[in-house]
Amino acid sequence: MFVRIISALLLGFSSFCALAQADKPIRLAPDAPERHIVRPGDTLWGIAGKFLQDPWRWPDIWRLNRDQISNPHRIYPGQVVILDRSGGQPQLKLGQRIDRSGKLEPTIYSEPSLQPIPSIPAQIIEPFLSEPLVVEADALDASPRIVATQETRLFLGQGNIAYASGLTKAARVWQVYRPVKPIIDPVTRETLGHEAFYLGTARVVREGEPATLQILSAKQEIGVGDHLVPLVRPDLVTYAPHAPDQDVEGRVVGFYAGVNVSETGTNYIVTLNRGRKDGLEAGHVLALYRRGENLGDLLIKGDAGVQLPQERYGLVFVFRTFDRVSYALVMDSSRPVMVYDVVRNP
Repeated sequence: MFVRIISALLLGFSSFCALAQADKPIRLAPDAPERHIVRPGDTLWGIAGKFLQDPWRWPDIWRLNRDQISNPHRIYPGQVVILDRSGGQPQLKLGQRIDRSGKLEPTIYSEPSLQPIPSIPAQIIEPFLSEPLVVEADALDASPRIVATQETRLFLGQGNIAYASGLTKAARVWQVYRPVKPIIDPVTRETLGHEAFYLGTARVVREGEPATLQILSAKQEIGVGDHLVPLVRPDLVTYAPHAPDQDVEGRVVGFYAGVNVSETGTNYIVTLNRGRKDGLEAGHVLALYRRGENLGDLLIKGDAGVQLPQERYGLVFVFRTFDRVSYALVMDSSRPVMVYDVVRNP
């Protein structure tokens, strides 16, 4: 009974926090326009930033419900986003579409050639939607692998021929990965998963055992023993930016493929030690914090040390999640992002 009461209290407190967050007034940008004509290259985040001081409040000003957040209104180049200030709270709406000559067109239209704008810059995140791979330590052991190279080459590049064993699936194009490296939680020192390093792609040119592959692309040299995973074309992230429904706190644990990088910044990818099992999903926005210094060594001898508070300095947008790890794009930061920096609800 006691456990049930505590659980109910915690659930109620969590719901209260979520409601309190939703009740915070929407802060318009000082120079918020009355309207914005959507152009190729725009993103939901970028448009939100034109109207709001907090771009992640996009669902609030667009009046999206919980189901619509994961499938927001599709917004296309040429449409007009209008800021409506007539009610108690400002609201964004879609107006009539404007064609290339500047004339209004009917609101209802269909142009299959037009693509809706993504949540965040597609050219930055698109490779990371399919290339990074987080798996269990031995998950790739049973996957197909390259067993030989043409003319016994030591390494392969674009256009070279390789021979692979175990291609039981009907996929024509495969991604090539190198054996994995562990992702370590900086707080608990626990292994959260293993990151396989993406090398390139290969196409089956002749089936068999072994099958014959041609290397289509190579970010690094490919060789015998490298693993193969069927290529799956990902969808661009269309989630509306939004805060998690529950409290989330984690750390930056690394930068993808950043072996010699100690810090990063805006428009770069970071790895977080929180994932689907922690409640994260694509579209979640988290704030970046730098841990405050301890001034104990700078004080007069005998005085107690002083721990400075954490300082918020940026935002990240989660766009790909695994069970215990996520990839996020740094949307803005006033200082370099470093490993061990804290992420939490904005």
